[in-house]
Amino acid sequence: MTQQLITYPVWDKTVRIFHWVNVLCVLGLIAIGVVILNSKALGVTTDGKILLKTVHVYIGYVFAVNLSWRIVWGFIGSRYARWQSILPFNTEHRSQLSVMSRAAKTGENIGFLGHHPIARLMVALLFLLLSIQAITGLILAGTDVYMPPFGNTIKAWVAVDQSSIDLIKPYSKEGIDEIAYKDMRNFRKGFVTTHYYVFYALLAAIILHLLGVIMSELRERNGLVSAMFTGKKVFTNKPFDAD
Repeated sequence: MTQQLITYPVWDKTVRIFHWVNVLCVLGLIAIGVVILNSKALGVTTDGKILLKTVHVYIGYVFAVNLSWRIVWGFIGSRYARWQSILPFNTEHRSQLSVMSRAAKTGENIGFLGHHPIARLMVALLFLLLSIQAITGLILAGTDVYMPPFGNTIKAWVAVDQSSIDLIKPYSKEGIDEIAYKDMRNFRKGFVTTHYYVFYALLAAIILHLLGVIMSELRERNGLVSAMFTGKKVFTNKPFDAD
């Protein structure tokens, strides 16, 4: 006898838009970032490198605004969009882990409408890594190509004097105070290192996230992937965290 599937709404429009805008931005940032990292081997000219970094920054603006709005939405959005239902280590999460542990022992099939308790750990990690990349990226946009929000501040820092600020361009020493410029480059080192290593950590987390999604979709078959398009999941039994 075929069990009846019941459809439950879960992801609101804001969450779905954030997800796919974030996917596109991250793909674009990764692609350009890889070219920038290998620019010497690829024979990219100085002008080409400036162009790549400029495009990287513009995509980064969209990425940062999208991420910022999602962070805000975590406080004011629908139930499953809120941090209470997303982040681990709170009362709700501990309750879900307990239920999942008991179900694993008894063989009971427990479904979750929002994020699976284990998936919440990965989601928290992804948000942390994305936030670090957004913050360090905005700082490096100022130190590398003098773009907002910190570009003018960096220009004022490294300029010989106020009158030379407008002369300062990326990869040019015109109007630059060498000592101040060296200090600025030392200041940015920590942000460069963080941005570089978190880039690889994010790549690893994305791969694990995709593997987890595929495994969950094959095991649970509740429309995990399609839910990010439709906002709805399907279950044969009422999910544990459903209203």
